[in-house]
Amino acid sequence: MAKKAVATLQTGNTSGRTYSKVIRMVKSPKTGAYIFDEQMVPNDDVKKFFQN
Repeated sequence: MAKKAVATLQTGNTSGRTYSKVIRMVKSPKTGAYIFDEQMVPNDDVKKFFQN
C-alpha cells in the first residue's frame, strides 16, 4: 500500500525535476587518464554542457 501512496504524491509535484545530473569523460592533463566530470545542470543547459 505504501508504494501506491508514494506514486500518487509524485505525480503532482514536478518542481524538483528542473535539474539533471550530467557526466562527461575528460582526459586529465597531468596523468593522461580519463576522469569523470559530474555536475547538476538545469535541463535547458544540458546541450551546452556537452558542446564545451
